[in-house]
Amino acid sequence: MKKVEDYVVTIPDHPIPGIMFRDITSVLSDPDGFTLAIDEMNKKLEGFDFDAIAGTESRGFIFGSVLAYLHHKPFILIRKAGKLPRETVKQSYDLEYGSATIEMHKDDVKPGQKVVIVDDLIATGGTSMATAKLVESVGAEVAMFLFLLELKGLKGREVLKNYRVETIVAYEGK
Repeated sequence: MKKVEDYVVTIPDHPIPGIMFRDITSVLSDPDGFTLAIDEMNKKLEGFDFDAIAGTESRGFIFGSVLAYLHHKPFILIRKAGKLPRETVKQSYDLEYGSATIEMHKDDVKPGQKVVIVDDLIATGGTSMATAKLVESVGAEVAMFLFLLELKGLKGREVLKNYRVETIVAYEGK
Protein backbone atom coordinates (compact mmCIF):
# COMPACT_ATOMS: atom_id res chain seq x y z
CA MET A 1 0.00 0.00 0.00
CA LYS A 2 1.34 3.42 -0.97
CA LYS A 3 2.01 6.23 1.50
CA VAL A 4 1.54 9.96 0.92
CA GLU A 5 5.30 10.44 0.56
CA ASP A 6 5.29 8.01 -2.36
CA TYR A 7 3.29 10.62 -4.32
CA VAL A 8 5.53 13.59 -3.43
CA VAL A 9 8.15 14.37 -6.07
CA THR A 10 11.48 15.61 -4.71
CA ILE A 11 13.43 18.00 -6.92
CA PRO A 12 17.07 18.44 -5.84
CA ASP A 13 18.67 21.90 -5.89
CA HIS A 14 15.45 23.83 -6.49
CA PRO A 15 15.15 26.77 -6.28
CA ILE A 16 18.79 27.00 -5.14
CA PRO A 17 21.60 24.47 -4.62
CA GLY A 18 21.23 22.40 -1.46
CA ILE A 19 17.43 22.62 -1.29
CA MET A 20 15.33 19.49 -1.76
CA PHE A 21 12.05 20.88 -3.10
CA ARG A 22 9.06 18.74 -2.09
CA ASP A 23 6.49 19.12 -4.87
CA ILE A 24 2.91 18.33 -3.82
CA THR A 25 1.39 18.99 -7.24
CA SER A 26 2.11 15.33 -7.94
CA VAL A 27 -0.08 14.42 -4.95
CA LEU A 28 -2.90 16.61 -6.23
CA SER A 29 -2.70 15.38 -9.81
CA ASP A 30 -3.04 11.72 -8.84
CA PRO A 31 -6.56 10.79 -7.68
CA ASP A 32 -5.21 8.07 -5.39
CA GLY A 33 -2.54 10.38 -3.96
CA PHE A 34 -4.99 13.20 -3.33
CA THR A 35 -7.53 10.85 -1.74
CA LEU A 36 -4.85 9.36 0.49
CA ALA A 37 -3.60 12.82 1.55
CA ILE A 38 -7.13 13.94 2.49
CA ASP A 39 -7.85 10.65 4.27
CA GLU A 40 -4.66 10.89 6.32
CA MET A 41 -5.29 14.52 7.25
CA ASN A 42 -8.89 13.69 8.10
CA LYS A 43 -7.76 10.97 10.53
CA LYS A 44 -6.11 13.71 12.61
CA LEU A 45 -9.52 15.40 12.97
CA GLU A 46 -11.56 12.32 13.88
CA GLY A 47 -13.05 12.84 17.33
CA PHE A 48 -11.37 16.24 17.64
CA ASP A 49 -13.46 19.15 18.93
CA PHE A 50 -13.36 22.20 16.65
CA ASP A 51 -15.71 24.79 15.17
CA ALA A 52 -14.08 25.94 11.92
CA ILE A 53 -11.18 25.32 9.56
CA ALA A 54 -8.98 28.11 8.27
CA GLY A 55 -6.79 27.60 5.21
CA THR A 56 -3.88 29.76 4.16
CA GLU A 57 -3.55 30.92 0.58
CA SER A 58 -3.33 29.04 -1.62
CA ARG A 59 -2.64 25.36 -1.03
CA GLY A 60 -4.28 25.50 2.39
CA PHE A 61 -7.48 26.25 0.47
CA ILE A 62 -7.24 22.93 -1.35
CA PHE A 63 -6.84 20.73 1.70
CA GLY A 64 -8.76 22.86 4.19
CA SER A 65 -11.91 23.28 2.11
CA VAL A 66 -12.23 19.53 1.57
CA LEU A 67 -11.77 18.85 5.28
CA ALA A 68 -14.31 21.55 6.17
CA TYR A 69 -16.76 19.94 3.76
CA LEU A 70 -16.22 16.49 5.27
CA HIS A 71 -16.91 17.83 8.78
CA HIS A 72 -19.67 20.25 7.77
CA LYS A 73 -17.72 23.16 9.29
CA PRO A 74 -17.18 26.70 8.04
CA PHE A 75 -14.10 27.28 5.91
CA ILE A 76 -12.21 30.51 6.58
CA LEU A 77 -9.94 31.96 3.91
CA ILE A 78 -6.62 33.45 5.02
CA ARG A 79 -5.47 35.58 2.09
CA LYS A 80 -2.76 37.95 1.02
CA ALA A 81 -3.59 41.59 1.76
CA GLY A 82 -6.08 43.30 -0.52
CA LYS A 83 -7.85 40.19 -1.82
CA LEU A 84 -10.92 40.08 0.42
CA PRO A 85 -13.89 42.41 -0.24
CA ARG A 86 -15.40 42.93 3.21
CA GLU A 87 -13.93 44.38 6.41
CA THR A 88 -10.82 42.46 7.39
CA VAL A 89 -8.33 42.01 10.18
CA LYS A 90 -4.67 42.01 9.17
CA GLN A 91 -1.44 40.52 10.44
CA SER A 92 2.00 41.41 9.10
CA TYR A 93 5.05 39.21 9.51
CA ASP A 94 8.66 39.04 8.40
CA LEU A 95 9.95 36.96 5.54
CA GLU A 96 13.56 36.12 4.75
CA TYR A 97 13.82 39.15 2.44
CA GLY A 98 11.03 41.52 3.42
CA SER A 99 7.60 41.25 4.94
CA ALA A 100 4.07 40.17 4.08
CA THR A 101 0.56 40.79 5.33
CA ILE A 102 -2.32 38.34 5.51
CA GLU A 103 -6.00 39.02 6.13
CA MET A 104 -9.29 37.36 6.91
CA HIS A 105 -12.81 38.72 7.01
CA LYS A 106 -13.39 40.17 10.45
CA ASP A 107 -16.75 38.45 10.90
CA ASP A 108 -15.81 34.98 9.59
CA VAL A 109 -14.51 33.77 12.96
CA LYS A 110 -16.43 34.32 16.17
CA PRO A 111 -14.94 34.86 19.64
CA GLY A 112 -14.53 31.56 21.45
CA GLN A 113 -14.51 29.39 18.33
CA LYS A 114 -11.92 26.63 18.10
CA VAL A 115 -10.17 26.87 14.73
CA VAL A 116 -8.02 24.28 12.96
CA ILE A 117 -5.47 25.94 10.67
CA VAL A 118 -4.63 23.88 7.58
CA ASP A 119 -1.81 24.29 5.09
CA ASP A 120 0.22 22.09 2.80
CA LEU A 121 3.60 22.69 4.45
CA ILE A 122 5.26 23.89 7.62
CA ALA A 123 8.72 25.28 6.96
CA THR A 124 9.93 28.20 9.10
CA GLY A 125 6.54 28.67 10.75
CA GLY A 126 6.31 32.41 9.99
CA THR A 127 3.10 32.32 7.96
CA SER A 128 1.57 29.86 10.41
CA MET A 129 2.35 32.03 13.44
CA ALA A 130 0.92 35.07 11.66
CA THR A 131 -2.23 33.06 10.93
CA ALA A 132 -2.51 32.08 14.59
CA LYS A 133 -2.22 35.74 15.64
CA LEU A 134 -4.88 36.67 13.10
CA VAL A 135 -7.32 34.05 14.42
CA GLU A 136 -6.59 35.00 18.02
CA SER A 137 -7.02 38.72 17.27
CA VAL A 138 -10.79 38.19 16.98
CA GLY A 139 -11.00 36.18 20.21
CA ALA A 140 -10.92 32.71 18.72
CA GLU A 141 -8.64 29.85 19.74
CA VAL A 142 -6.21 27.91 17.57
CA ALA A 143 -7.21 24.33 18.29
CA MET A 144 -4.62 22.71 16.00
CA PHE A 145 -2.31 23.23 13.06
CA LEU A 146 -2.60 20.51 10.42
CA PHE A 147 -0.02 20.21 7.64
CA LEU A 148 0.51 17.65 4.91
CA LEU A 149 4.31 18.09 4.96
CA GLU A 150 6.91 19.26 7.46
CA LEU A 151 10.48 20.34 6.70
CA LYS A 152 12.07 19.63 10.09
CA GLY A 153 15.36 21.34 9.22
CA LEU A 154 13.65 24.74 9.11
CA LYS A 155 12.36 24.36 12.69
CA GLY A 156 8.85 25.69 12.15
CA ARG A 157 7.50 23.38 14.84
CA GLU A 158 9.63 25.25 17.39
CA VAL A 159 7.98 28.53 16.37
CA LEU A 160 4.59 26.90 16.99
CA LYS A 161 5.68 25.15 20.21
CA ASN A 162 2.70 26.51 22.18
CA TYR A 163 0.20 24.90 19.78
CA ARG A 164 -0.80 21.41 18.81
CA VAL A 165 0.89 20.64 15.47
CA GLU A 166 0.02 17.60 13.37
CA THR A 167 1.74 16.57 10.14
CA ILE A 168 1.36 13.64 7.80
CA VAL A 169 4.87 13.45 6.30
CA ALA A 170 8.02 14.88 7.92
CA TYR A 171 11.32 15.35 6.09
CA GLU A 172 14.54 15.80 8.07
CA GLY A 173 16.17 18.48 5.92
CA LYS A 174 15.24 21.76 4.33
